[in-house]
Amino acid sequence: MTFVQHTPSQFIPYSSHFVVEGRDAGYAGLSYRETARQSASAIVDAAHFTDLDTFITEEDRAFWCYLNPQARPSFTQQLLTDLNGMQRLITRLFAGASPGERPFDYFVLASRTPGVFNLGGDLVHFRQKIEQRDAEALRRYAYSCVETGYANYVGYGQRVITMALIQGDALGGGFESALSCDLLVAERQAKFGLPEVLFNLFPGMGAYSFLSRRIGVAKTEEMIASGQIYSAAEMHALGIVDVLVDEGQGEQAVRQYIATHGPRHNAHSSMYQVRRRVNPVTLEELRDVTDMWVDAALRLSEHDLKKMTRLANAQDRSRQRRVAAMSLVAAE
Repeated sequence: MTFVQHTPSQFIPYSSHFVVEGRDAGYAGLSYRETARQSASAIVDAAHFTDLDTFITEEDRAFWCYLNPQARPSFTQQLLTDLNGMQRLITRLFAGASPGERPFDYFVLASRTPGVFNLGGDLVHFRQKIEQRDAEALRRYAYSCVETGYANYVGYGQRVITMALIQGDALGGGFESALSCDLLVAERQAKFGLPEVLFNLFPGMGAYSFLSRRIGVAKTEEMIASGQIYSAAEMHALGIVDVLVDEGQGEQAVRQYIATHGPRHNAHSSMYQVRRRVNPVTLEELRDVTDMWVDAALRLSEHDLKKMTRLANAQDRSRQRRVAAMSLVAAE
């Protein structure tokens, strides 16, 4: 696998850890010349992802990416494959743009799952690979997660301002993916937390790196060690959530933020570049932490793994209740 230099201002084009064999996931392998002949929104509309819903709103100059998993709303291998394909697509959109033109200025990460942003790592996959003592499979998974987050963190190397829209539970790796963005917009009913300590592990895909830059080491370690679930209001008071709005107002808040601040995109995107230069998170750091996470995962006991399984089962039951409730509402 080949990557560009790991400086905070450069974009790692995409990961090769999870790629759908036989197709360049999402955009059918358009050439740079073919990309240049089509509008960015048309190209994105034509893309197909199993677990993502993507589109560009030209009036907002925003690329919207909704996580839309067909199974458990966590970072499954299919979701990682789709995110990989989407990042390839973004690279092509910028490479194919005419000089002086940009396909979009903002990237918004959100979720289509009612009540859930993302529940984090694929716990079923974790247990299977831990029981098999397959360190390399765990490492490939972890690297793919942090490479996806790093692309958000560096604004795809194109001064894109990245925003996470949280309208439901953002736990574990789901919270970590939101933290990789420049801005967090949350509705009041959203919940946040890092529950990994409940099964004797720690969040290894960016939580410590991104949180410690925002709120300091002491508060970060308190949050990780407690496994506590926080409200959106508490996250806002801590300075982690940037914009707090009432339930159902999240998308409008994102659009209003862009409408208000869009004319100063150059200043704001430059400010985030400066932030990354002054207090950088490097891809090397993120990978080093995931290596420690793999070592820690392989030290889990059978008792710890049973707790992990119980948490996965509880997540499934919660998801099923939400789906049933939505079906009842739709039937009324």
